[in-house]
Amino acid sequence: MVYAFVSFAVKSLGNFLIQEVNLRLSLREEVQWLQNELLSMQSFLKDAEEKQVGDHRVQQWVFDINSIANDAATILETYSFEAGKGDDDESANRLKACTCICRKEAKFYNVSKEIRSLKQRLKDISRKRKTYDIRSIDNIAGEGPSSRPNNRSALARELRRTTSYMDKQDLFVGFKDVLERLLAELVKAEPRRTVISIYGMGGLGKTTLAKNLYHSPSLTNIFDARAWVCVSEQYNTMDLLKSIIKSIQGRDRETLDLLEKMTDVTDLEKHLQDLLKEKKYLVVVDDVWQREAWQSLKRALPDSNNGSRVIITTRKADVAKRADDNGLPHNLRFLREEESWELFHRKLLDFKAMIPAMEKLAKDMVGKCRGLPLAIAALSGLLSHKRSLEEWERVKAHLWRHMEDDSIEISHILSLSYNDLPTVLKQCFLYFGIFPEDRQINPKNLMRLWMADGLIPRGEERMEDVAQDFLNELIRRSLIQVAATRWEEVTECRIHDLLRDLAIQKASEVNFFDTYDPTKHSISSSCRRHTIHGQGERYLTLDFSKLNLRSVTFFDQRDRKLDRIKFRNMFHHLYVLYLENDCDTFTLPDAIGSLYSLRYLSFTGGYDIPSSIGNLKNLLTLQALDADTPDINFWLPPEIANLVNLRHLVVPYREPLLHINKLTSLQVLEYICCDQWRDVNPVDLVNLRELRMKYIKESYSLNNISSLKSLSTLELLCKDSGESLPALEFLSCCQKLQKLELYGRIEKLPPFPNSITMMSLWGSFLMEDPMPILGMLPNLRDLQLGYRAYSGKEITCSDNSFSQLEFLHLEGLWDLERWDLGTSAMPLIKGLSIHYCSELKEIPERMKDVERLKER
Repeated sequence: MVYAFVSFAVKSLGNFLIQEVNLRLSLREEVQWLQNELLSMQSFLKDAEEKQVGDHRVQQWVFDINSIANDAATILETYSFEAGKGDDDESANRLKACTCICRKEAKFYNVSKEIRSLKQRLKDISRKRKTYDIRSIDNIAGEGPSSRPNNRSALARELRRTTSYMDKQDLFVGFKDVLERLLAELVKAEPRRTVISIYGMGGLGKTTLAKNLYHSPSLTNIFDARAWVCVSEQYNTMDLLKSIIKSIQGRDRETLDLLEKMTDVTDLEKHLQDLLKEKKYLVVVDDVWQREAWQSLKRALPDSNNGSRVIITTRKADVAKRADDNGLPHNLRFLREEESWELFHRKLLDFKAMIPAMEKLAKDMVGKCRGLPLAIAALSGLLSHKRSLEEWERVKAHLWRHMEDDSIEISHILSLSYNDLPTVLKQCFLYFGIFPEDRQINPKNLMRLWMADGLIPRGEERMEDVAQDFLNELIRRSLIQVAATRWEEVTECRIHDLLRDLAIQKASEVNFFDTYDPTKHSISSSCRRHTIHGQGERYLTLDFSKLNLRSVTFFDQRDRKLDRIKFRNMFHHLYVLYLENDCDTFTLPDAIGSLYSLRYLSFTGGYDIPSSIGNLKNLLTLQALDADTPDINFWLPPEIANLVNLRHLVVPYREPLLHINKLTSLQVLEYICCDQWRDVNPVDLVNLRELRMKYIKESYSLNNISSLKSLSTLELLCKDSGESLPALEFLSCCQKLQKLELYGRIEKLPPFPNSITMMSLWGSFLMEDPMPILGMLPNLRDLQLGYRAYSGKEITCSDNSFSQLEFLHLEGLWDLERWDLGTSAMPLIKGLSIHYCSELKEIPERMKDVERLKER
């Protein structure tokens, strides 16, 4: 896959030579030499990819080639942008023209200097190639058995459809008895607040068990308030208290403003106590490392003798046993032999293809995992991509060399799983180490970061689809965990602490990124990516003059001075700028427009975006991280229309965005208001796939949406459930529409296109049974009738209806009393969710054995 990156760099260099016809001869020769040398390097990449497993030096060589290819493209982008500015000046008058000539000479000098630096790096790499005995392999057709994610086959496309549910079935192999026992403790008639502590070594599944308890349908109506907070080894008590308060009270503007004013732990404790004292609550405190961390939260969780419960997960037995005098510590056991084998075979990609000799090898290796679920899952993910008996034997031989006490050390299984990845997937995996510990990660944000940072090869297929394949592959290899799904997509993912530690270790070995350490007040000068998890203001006082940074990510910042960043001097060549700031007074400074290489910009807080943002011609993603927060609306300048390469615009804004139809590369447009859409002519938005519109009003026409010929996902949301959606007949013209969500009153269901596979209706207040119409949609696989979607008392699903339906969610249908189901209806149903349908006394007999899904 590195081959794809080098190919792109070679192509960019060739295009540069063609377009820049007036280049000085010396510079042209430098660029030509660089192009030829990279072209030569391509023939060595396959051999290097195959040799890098177990050889850190070769692995570093591959990473270096990839880095040079990306740097070459960056240099050309920088030069082209600066040269373009000069051309504008040149047309003004002779004086400006003379000035521009001087500027262009300086640009020639700078780009020559940078290319000479790349030449030296390539010469060093060539020398190392001979030292490491990396040989040329001509006529490269692929990158070996681990290149599956880059294969644009039907299998890859199928992975996109199935990945989100693949982890569901094996979440709890072997622990159903534990789940039932702990559920009984949570619901028993004990008025005192009870603490249930789940403890055991890393990789046993403590957090997974806690999540299943937390989301159990049997607890839905028992607790008035619920909250989940991750503590981790490095924690801040104020942050933990604020997180619990936000979970219970919400994230509206009033709550956020109140919390920002609270600067003392005592004030937060008192506020949380007042919030919970009249409520029966369930709070999960995940990943506690020290008794002090729990004690600091315990004071704020009142015991009102109303049956409240707390669940703690920890690796430390003393933390679990001393958490509470009335507590119930549970030492999570290892899987038994038969349970271990069941987990392995459920995780294996193609269990049926395993011949007897392979099965014997697998049972030997699974047995040496000693019942540790994380190790078994990783082993299964690794072997899924080995097709022959010989490959399985090599895996076993490698693991047997690292046996300790007749069992496989988990670190060796995880390392082998990492080493088996192609280079580009290694880089995508390492990116998870950039995020703070225990962070729930939004996959869309992650994949957009990958794209902006140059980790996704450019080709005929959409980068978004390639990135999705990469994420699916990491999930299938059990290196990444699925935390939440919706509409056959992963909506939240996470990485296990042990795998995150591995990502950080491997990233350090190849200088992939560095995390700012405020205690040392230093950071690596050789890393192109910096991540800051605290004290961002202090980080900005470092000397950046000799750094050529590619990516800077600020997490959980509380600094009011981040808007004073000297962008031009510090982050001149930046691709990625991620600003997660709890301070809502933060505003983007005008200097943001000087980051002409920027491809990804995400931020929180503030309301105005400067007009200089129109300079960022390379920007792919512009995103407000707090876009879901009510009452957050930005002012977008008209210069946004200059961002001709913008693919993802996820920013709620106040005023109509003029000339939005110029953004012809746009793939995703979210949080646009109906007021902004009514005057839009979307005929030129030929690439728009996803549209989310809020504050819909009945008086506005949405008929022009039918002009979006590539639209596959549409969400239309009224501000309140009592408001009505406008006429929806245009939907029948959206022939590529697959996913549809409607929130608002609908007098009568419109004609839907047959292409729809997922549908969600909320607050529709339909008086006629919607099932006869919806049941005839030939491709519908997931249907949700949410809060007040239907106000009738009976639904009827006739014979042969819902032929493809797999998941049905009935939630908040307060008047529903009866459900008639034909004998041949819903033949493929896999999951059923029924919540807040209090008048529905009985479900069809055939549905009683269908798996119950948690509330959405």
